Amino acid sequence: MLRVINAGPDLTAVAADVICEELRARIAVNGGTSIAVSGGSTPWPVFENLSAAALPWSVVDVFQVDERIAPRGSADRNLTGLSETLLDRVPATAHPMPVDAPDLDAASGWYEAELPPSLDVVHLGLGDDGHTASLVPSDAGLLVDDRAVTVTGYYRGHRRMTLTRPAIDRAGLIVWIVRGADKAAMVDRLIAGDDTIPAGLISQERAVLVTDAI
Repeated sequence: MLRVINAGPDLTAVAADVICEELRARIAVNGGTSIAVSGGSTPWPVFENLSAAALPWSVVDVFQVDERIAPRGSADRNLTGLSETLLDRVPATAHPMPVDAPDLDAASGWYEAELPPSLDVVHLGLGDDGHTASLVPSDAGLLVDDRAVTVTGYYRGHRRMTLTRPAIDRAGLIVWIVRGADKAAMVDRLIAGDDTIPAGLISQERAVLVTDAI
């Protein structure tokens, strides 16, 4: 069942606390933990906040949910923002998606081999068209169910590498972070489990939505 937190103006701090609490609990039980993070403008302040948390970061593996096929260091790369707000600040083990590889299909297989059988935490955002990760409307990647990682067609100027629905659904906890009144209609559809949008296809069994769009 999707747990909904109407965080209002405290969204950044609340979202960071939700993630931190889950990572800390996993570390206490397993001695280490894993998280996969999405891009976009909303999560960067959250990750900056999270970087100040008193976590044993050396036992945290940070993966990417999705990445644009763009040069390393480009502002279009999610890794650029992720590095600035989190990875350059903490001694976590980073697992960037290998989107620089000449053979992207092979590279998606390499990345799948790096993933644990199930990620402890997966962070997701929500697009104005209902996309999440790089699972976008009408793309063949939405239908991939036999791999954990796939490569999409062109979407808003870029091909992308992304975790697939099964890989996301296996997560111990899915944390949606959605900011802005312009996302209110899509948030309503997500909460309703509207399977006509990509986000509505993601399991809500172990998921929390932190938003100010209600």
